[in-house]
Amino acid sequence: MIVTACSFICLAVFESLRPILMSFSMKRVIALLSFLSLASLSLAQNKILVAAASDLKFALDSIVSRFEELDKGRLEVVYGSSGKLTEQILSGAPFDLFFSADVSYPEILVAKKKAASSINYYAEGHLVVWSQKIDPSVRGMQTLMQTTIAKVAIANPQHAPYGKRAVESLRYHGIYDMVSGKLVYGGNVSQAAQFVSTGAADIGIIALSMARSPAMKREGMYYLVPKESYQPLIQGAIVTAVGKDKPLAHEFFEFVKGDLAVGILKHFGFEKP
Repeated sequence: MIVTACSFICLAVFESLRPILMSFSMKRVIALLSFLSLASLSLAQNKILVAAASDLKFALDSIVSRFEELDKGRLEVVYGSSGKLTEQILSGAPFDLFFSADVSYPEILVAKKKAASSINYYAEGHLVVWSQKIDPSVRGMQTLMQTTIAKVAIANPQHAPYGKRAVESLRYHGIYDMVSGKLVYGGNVSQAAQFVSTGAADIGIIALSMARSPAMKREGMYYLVPKESYQPLIQGAIVTAVGKDKPLAHEFFEFVKGDLAVGILKHFGFEKP
């Protein structure tokens, strides 16, 4: 996709220089076209496209910013639910790297031969109950049953790991049937958090990494959901088959394993699994 865009740029440059090129020898024209072709390829190799689970938004943005300071190239990150991003990769989406909120999705891609690396188990995520209106740390999960709570936001459990784990926790605490009528579903955990922060929902079960973002930390309060109430959120990353021959993809993949990136992840509430 990037190469195609670069090719169009080169074609436009060629058309604008056509009058000058007409006076060149064929040898010089070929040399110039070769240079433009190499420039196009170089530009394509110095930009990669990353697919990432939305719980990583704040942490990964910080990591990408620090990596780009090294002046090795540019990264464009697309955030979404892990399940939907996996579907897109299987359908041929040109992502060079994939950071999932649940390691089961990279495992699917490895099995389907859509990966060009082993899996990096880069983090373990955590659930919290978050609200602007009520301090959930007072009554914990029982807060969700209060009559003043009309809407509880979670990510869609069909394709978002944090939504699936939220349902597991509600069932573990024996309150799913009493709360299910209040549930409103975000397409991913970021959207669920947005429902609560904008007042579209009274409270939500979201990612700790979002609750620790500067804005949500200022605006609301949270309760850390007991880890024993849901399956571990072990998060995994891969270089995809698309990124196989792109040095920048492999460099960033290794960068995320380093102390700086691990420290940023820890700051936002992620643990090493």
